[in-house]
Amino acid sequence: MLSPSTTFPAPPLSYQATRSIPDSVWEGFVANESTAPFLQTAAWGDFKAKWGWQARRVALRREGLLVAGAQVLFRPLPLGRSIAYIPRGPLVPDNDPPLLAALFDEIHRLCRAEGALLLTVEPPWTPPGESPRLMEQLGFRRSTETIQPSATILLDLRPSEEEILGQMHSKWRYNIRLAARKEITVRVGGEGDFDTFHALTSVTGERDAFATRPRGYYEDSWRAFQPNSRLFIAEYQGRALAAILVVKTGKMAIYLYGASSNEERNRMPNHALQWAAMQWARQEGCHWYDFWGIPAEVPDDGQVETLGEGGLWGVYRFKQGFGGKVVKYPGAFDFVYSRLGYFLYQQYQVRRGGGH
Repeated sequence: MLSPSTTFPAPPLSYQATRSIPDSVWEGFVANESTAPFLQTAAWGDFKAKWGWQARRVALRREGLLVAGAQVLFRPLPLGRSIAYIPRGPLVPDNDPPLLAALFDEIHRLCRAEGALLLTVEPPWTPPGESPRLMEQLGFRRSTETIQPSATILLDLRPSEEEILGQMHSKWRYNIRLAARKEITVRVGGEGDFDTFHALTSVTGERDAFATRPRGYYEDSWRAFQPNSRLFIAEYQGRALAAILVVKTGKMAIYLYGASSNEERNRMPNHALQWAAMQWARQEGCHWYDFWGIPAEVPDDGQVETLGEGGLWGVYRFKQGFGGKVVKYPGAFDFVYSRLGYFLYQQYQVRRGGGH
């Protein structure tokens, strides 16, 4: 991990900044990253462009190849201003602080050109280590708002199916097999199934006090990642009981959204769905399955004597049963371009309820 005492000399002149990056080139660059963060893909940028954001990319090249970069999302504000956001970026090789500093110089130029009041960054570095102090050295401050989950569970898909099942909690193995015995079937859905998916999310949101999105949001996210996205639907006698949306980038599969009804829960449709998604991801050559979001308070070893109540704690109880390891991210950091504008934006966020 980058040292907090590191100075940031200018990188060699052989690096060239660019903002003109074809989607195919950018997707290849992201996919080659060890974590392949899907929030940095061109597909995610195209998806968010349909929901009020504008995606821009900036990168550094050396000998014609991308060596560092970031996809920056801008949400327009009145009077030609905006806010900027980098989810799970920037993408920079470990232990190269000069390159990181040079990339942020280019990012700041882009943000100022786009009239940004502030830039929020959620780095992809795991474990967090000294990254908070590094970000402070680069002029950032801890953000009061974390947008993406700051902790997750990654399950290694490289072992055999029997080995993966063997590392699960015994009850979870039993539930996967029970679902099959109780006639739960899992199929891959398509465009015509998003009315069903949205209806299930409404039930889930009411039951578990989760915020939900409009129907089109889920369908657009699925469509943006095609052919690397799947909507899995668990059914009993033709009735949809649960569904999950999973996307793939690089060697990573991500369980992005899930929903379930209140009916026939004793048939364990959610366990069947996760197992079907893992099997698909293995067939696609993925090395990891990302359960996408657990409480930040979970210890690094994942062992919690007493779980909290509500929110992500019930979700964590379900996800931890499949095995895997806890992975934590540094959280969110802000770089302020206009103190007055930042203050006014914070007041605006309070009035509208917050959130990027």
